[in-house]
Amino acid sequence: MFDGSDFPKSLDEEVFNLWLENGRQSKIRYNYLLIVWDEYEAKYRPVYAEHRNEIGEYEIYKTSVSRESLVAAYDLYSESRIV
Repeated sequence: MFDGSDFPKSLDEEVFNLWLENGRQSKIRYNYLLIVWDEYEAKYRPVYAEHRNEIGEYEIYKTSVSRESLVAAYDLYSESRIV
């Protein structure tokens, strides 16, 4: 996933699927998986959100000047990409 020059590096599909599953199994009722790029650590990390408006708390990758930026957001249950 995230292959190409538009992304900092690729993400293993199995890791992505594990993140989806972890979000669904959480005791907290999350609805969204946000894939966040950490510039200092140079790696992706999952962020789970209950409400869609939480997605807007992150600047979009390529336009962000902060340490963390949003690469993509997914609905945990339909697996459709939102951002």
